[in-house]
Amino acid sequence: MHDSVQKYIDIINLIKLKIEDQKIDKFPKVIAVSKTFNLEKILPLINYGHLDYGENKVQEAIEKWTKKKHENSKIRLHLLGKLQTNKVKFALKIFDYIHSIDSKKLAKKIADEEVKQNKKVKIFLQVNIGNEDQKSGVNKDELISLYNYCKDLKLNVIGLMCLPPINEDPNKYFKEIYLLNKKLELPELSMGMSSDYLKAVENYSTYLRIGSSIFGSRS
Repeated sequence: MHDSVQKYIDIINLIKLKIEDQKIDKFPKVIAVSKTFNLEKILPLINYGHLDYGENKVQEAIEKWTKKKHENSKIRLHLLGKLQTNKVKFALKIFDYIHSIDSKKLAKKIADEEVKQNKKVKIFLQVNIGNEDQKSGVNKDELISLYNYCKDLKLNVIGLMCLPPINEDPNKYFKEIYLLNKKLELPELSMGMSSDYLKAVENYSTYLRIGSSIFGSRS
């Protein structure tokens, strides 16, 4: 068995133990974060049957995944990185989920492009949960306004996404984003990476973004 597949199976088993221990009903989806890795590195996991993959850059995703998605229409691609408005039309051609909506300008561009392409994508609103100047994401006090704007645009907002501050205990931030998500009555929650995914599971994450723990460190 390929190393990445074994690591993936080990992660799934750890998640199973955690949700059984915490008596959590919903098993979270694992997004295998394949950014910077070539398709050869990812193929064993695709062949094993895993379907959800995450990329940070639109152009890289198009070059890497266009043919493979044509071959296997069940593959679901998640855009995790910041999306520039001039890349929206290209992003909608390849991605099924966008996890990084953080402004009304970007939301409007996506809504317009959805009409042009006759396609709906599933959307997470990225929240700057730690109020960090260097990070993308809508401020918490502007979240409700952005969410209502997206609803008016008929965007399919399914949940919130966050990246907790590095070198801090993510638990308090996971709890906070969970409560915000619950307040908006959204069904999904995108949080947790290789370093903290089990803590995210404890706080009811439904989409985990795991890369290096599956594919190894990036060069």
